[in-house]
Amino acid sequence: MNLYIIIPAHNEDNYLSATLESLVNQSYLPKKIVVVDDHSTDNTPAILEDYSKRFDFISYVTLQSKNSHQPGSKVIRAFNKGLETLDNDFDVICKFDADLIFPKNYLEKLVESFQQNPNYGMVGGFCYIQKNGKWNIENLTGRDHIRGALKAYRKSCFEAIGGLKESIGWDTVDELLAQYHGWKVVTDESLQVKHLKPTGSTYSKSSKYKQGEAFKKMRYGFCLTFIALTKLALKKKSFTVFWNGLLGFFKAPNDFLVSKKEGKFIRKLRWRNIIKRLF
Repeated sequence: MNLYIIIPAHNEDNYLSATLESLVNQSYLPKKIVVVDDHSTDNTPAILEDYSKRFDFISYVTLQSKNSHQPGSKVIRAFNKGLETLDNDFDVICKFDADLIFPKNYLEKLVESFQQNPNYGMVGGFCYIQKNGKWNIENLTGRDHIRGALKAYRKSCFEAIGGLKESIGWDTVDELLAQYHGWKVVTDESLQVKHLKPTGSTYSKSSKYKQGEAFKKMRYGFCLTFIALTKLALKKKSFTVFWNGLLGFFKAPNDFLVSKKEGKFIRKLRWRNIIKRLF
């Protein structure tokens, strides 16, 4: 299978070399890696120049965007810029972050999963963060969710969902739409990826309302949003997360990421999963 990887990168010189090293040393090499240098002001461009000279399957492109790190739109705008530079000969397309260290067999296991299971539309491992000298799972979401840092899509699934949305919530709505189109979203607990920079550490203050906005964009409705924000606030042990999320939900315009029909499917799927967990 031809596996293409796109890596958005903004001021990642502390981590990017480790990420690329882990990818060029995979037991199954990708066909192409393109890194999108999104307005970096550090040593990121020099690192990309070095790796693109040493490995013919690595290339890079530059993008001049705003410095502030808003969740969702900025990173997917960079991803789409990288996608524009690639041909259409891939079987699997990956969106990876620039601060990850992948186990040597990561891509091999991805390819095996896609080859052996034609109904798998998305596959991914789990992010681990270092704390007190130990690597522990970055427990921000459920075990059935593939983190936005390490998404991998079968080509036909990627096309069915219309690519990735330049919006907060992109890394949830992609999975919901994949299921809407009949694809399975699968996580592999044996694939443990080291996440070198905690999620959200560079988000701007204005992003605090974005989670509630995301739920509205996905047509969750108030009840599901209330439950989702409560769960998130409990995980983060912060009432502020809950309150800001509610404010974001009510302040957000009616600018939806999914159609009414897709929204109805998403709500039914979410309620079914909640009932399953309760009973």
